[in-house]
Amino acid sequence: MSENQTVYDLVIIGGGPGGIGTAVEARALGIEKILLLEKSDNHSDTIRKFYKDNKRVDKDWQGQLVEMEGTIPFMDGTKESTLDFFDCLIDQHVIDSEFNCEVDKITKGEEGIFRVRAGCGEFLGRYIVIAIGRMGKPNKPSYKIPPSIRKLVNFNLDQCNKGEKILVVGGGDTATEYAVELSRNNEVTLNYRRAELTRPNPTNRQMIQEAFTVGRVRPLLGVDIEGLENLHGKVEVHFTDGSREVFDRVIYAIGGTTPVDFLKNANLQLDATGEPVIKENLETSVEGIYIAGDIAFKSGGSIAIALNHGYRIVQDIIRHGKVKVAQTDLQQVCQKK
Repeated sequence: MSENQTVYDLVIIGGGPGGIGTAVEARALGIEKILLLEKSDNHSDTIRKFYKDNKRVDKDWQGQLVEMEGTIPFMDGTKESTLDFFDCLIDQHVIDSEFNCEVDKITKGEEGIFRVRAGCGEFLGRYIVIAIGRMGKPNKPSYKIPPSIRKLVNFNLDQCNKGEKILVVGGGDTATEYAVELSRNNEVTLNYRRAELTRPNPTNRQMIQEAFTVGRVRPLLGVDIEGLENLHGKVEVHFTDGSREVFDRVIYAIGGTTPVDFLKNANLQLDATGEPVIKENLETSVEGIYIAGDIAFKSGGSIAIALNHGYRIVQDIIRHGKVKVAQTDLQQVCQKK
């Protein structure tokens, strides 16, 4: 370790809500040497890529009533107001950030200092928070998607147009939300390999059942897909019951993947399903490495919970007493509009 190399009190990997929440709460509670690393060119990449324009963003997401625990006054809004709010938080708290900087390895030295290796350099930190989320790499089907129709086979709503015949594939919360949202301006079918939708939370189950009942969304349950073909510039879907149907667009919402290789490179203990083992204080099996946001809870998706994770983690770090905490007079002025 070079004598002149900065040792950050806290290095945060991931610029989504969990990472931003951790950085802001750390600054507000007096931790000064904070570094935020994000692999994309801006913060909140998942929200930018996977949320449709003007999509509602609720504090109490999917019926989960969340009380904000820290200094961040998060409330209901839209995709745009949420991004503006996070812009304000980062600017107001002067968070030292590196974008286009993907981390590939974390190692812990004998002196207890972590070495974070990234494409934009190598950084040192006393504590690490991993807040990289799941949705950056959505699950994809096992069968081949013909190159000629790849533009018509999507994993979010960005490319959708009004008046299309759309097949949404999946049986979880995201799939049901996509189907209901798209049904406002499109002919929508929801396909799931099982005969019942048991994965969505109660709010989404009720919402999709109502859409089925009034005919806004057509259920196609209990049958799987075995392949796709190009039929005159549209997507012909081949089902396991021998039937075929043509759609203008297919949207897969079959979940995200925990970044197992990255977590293994950090020497974190994983359970039998590949999920990181975390303690009640959100610390991993490696002392000093914490996890915030989606990968800390399997249901995922709640921005408010991810922000609360940041507050709890910072509180735990301060309790350890290994970082200097300065007096701060920062006042929270950011508000969602």
